[in-house]
Amino acid sequence: MKLSNKLYSLLLLFTIFLFSLPGISCAGDSIYQYSLIDSLLAGNYDGELTIGTLKKHGDTGLGTFNRLDGEMVFLDGEVYRIDAHGKAIRIDDSECTPFAAAAFFKTGKIIKLDSVKSIKELNDKISKSLDSENLFYLIRIDGKFHKIRTRSVPAQQKPYPPLKEVVKEQSIFAFKDITGTLIGIKSPSYVKGIGVPGFHWHFINRERTSGGHVLNCIFSDLAAKVGTYNEFQLQLPENKSFLDAKFEQDRQKELKEVEKDSEKK
Repeated sequence: MKLSNKLYSLLLLFTIFLFSLPGISCAGDSIYQYSLIDSLLAGNYDGELTIGTLKKHGDTGLGTFNRLDGEMVFLDGEVYRIDAHGKAIRIDDSECTPFAAAAFFKTGKIIKLDSVKSIKELNDKISKSLDSENLFYLIRIDGKFHKIRTRSVPAQQKPYPPLKEVVKEQSIFAFKDITGTLIGIKSPSYVKGIGVPGFHWHFINRERTSGGHVLNCIFSDLAAKVGTYNEFQLQLPENKSFLDAKFEQDRQKELKEVEKDSEKK
């Protein structure tokens, strides 16, 4: 009996040690994020995190790529770039990202959505069905959308301009009667400067050939699968551009400008 207890204790210690090693994670209640949204807003578009390493932290998520080369959709364990032409391309594990968030998707709640006429209405309906505004949520909506309006941006050249200048030259894509998947992350308001407070949505079609950062959407009779996460893991870059950056400035106004839809209503 004593030998068995010692063996069990050794195995338990080994397991704890294994999952505490850098780059090792297990499916659970954690949202993983690389870098800060304020760093991206400031124009730090080069990161050291490979897509292969990102996959160790989840199977679903969103972000961008080095040089701000398109929008990232991370779905079912595969990472896609939506380029400046709206085309989706599956990405090799060796490519790097300056900003991304991911988790192992789990469905804890299903929210029926009978009619959604705007991205604001979608956000409001989901928010009303959540247990708390103070946790993190990963959301997936599959089906046919009446309209989806997305955007992407081209790769940038140094010296990098701030993100609010880049989006002035963004490409806008309008899809009608398209089948695909919305991936969203909802973060608490207290992540200002670190992540995107509120909702952040990306889209990819069923064929995995097009998509982008979602500006607006219209659909009916779909369901949102929602996973709740009570842990947040933040990894910071160690490159010179990040280490030398100044983050005293409040960039929330810039973030709202970057996220909003420029289409005249």
